[in-house]
Amino acid sequence: MAGPDSTATRVALWRAQHVLLDARPYVLEDLIGLQLVAPPEGWQQRPDMNPQWTSSFRAHIVGRARYVEDLVTQLAATGVRQYVILGAGVDTFVQRRPDLASSLRVFEIDQPDTQAWKRERLEALGLGIPSWLTLVPVNFETQGSWREALVSSGFDATQPAVVVSTGVTQYLTRPANAELFKEVSRLAPGSTLAITFMLPIAMLPKEEQAGTQAATDGAKRSGTPFISFYSPEEFMALARQCGFREVRHVSTEEVVARYFAGRSDGLLPAHGEQLIVAKR
Repeated sequence: MAGPDSTATRVALWRAQHVLLDARPYVLEDLIGLQLVAPPEGWQQRPDMNPQWTSSFRAHIVGRARYVEDLVTQLAATGVRQYVILGAGVDTFVQRRPDLASSLRVFEIDQPDTQAWKRERLEALGLGIPSWLTLVPVNFETQGSWREALVSSGFDATQPAVVVSTGVTQYLTRPANAELFKEVSRLAPGSTLAITFMLPIAMLPKEEQAGTQAATDGAKRSGTPFISFYSPEEFMALARQCGFREVRHVSTEEVVARYFAGRSDGLLPAHGEQLIVAKR
């Protein structure tokens, strides 16, 4: 059975490496993704797992995940009860945070093969599929609207939701990204979207440009090239054009101040991928 793509697998392994290699306190503690992926022995010797070269990338991955989970916690406290994860991959929020997840309806959307693999792995590990989690298989290339599949899976379109899409927009064309914004903007008032985007390499600090170019070249070689890049102003403008009334850029500096200040290991996230939070 086909599992998650190489990018989703890499994210899960970087999250595990944060626990295995970096100093406490952990920004995010996630070894469940490692259990799901079950990589072959010697996986930490892979070139894309090099502890030094990848440290800023894994820091970014755990930083964005922690920010998103804190946002979900904040919105749940205001009464939002639906959480949608677009391109869920090897996301482990439900397994790691049953205290919060059990108070929500969580919908994970991804390709049918990935969802079937994840269901099988969760069962094999004895974790199962709790009643508050719905895996929504969507073939993005042939099926059309993921929102229709979401509603048919029990999502209440009359109630607000928090929707998260991380590590996705760089693989989509600009028209596809605009359509993603429009689909979310059609959700109930009070809904919130947290979504990432890639900066053009020329906008990065000089010391990060070579590493990001290498990652971009690697993505192209693996058959999943980065297609779309945006400045923060451009991406926020797109969100507003597609119907969002409040749009805020969450900079790398803000994430550093929240989660990485004063660390004994000096771990800092890369700037290549940025985040915005947009509200209906």
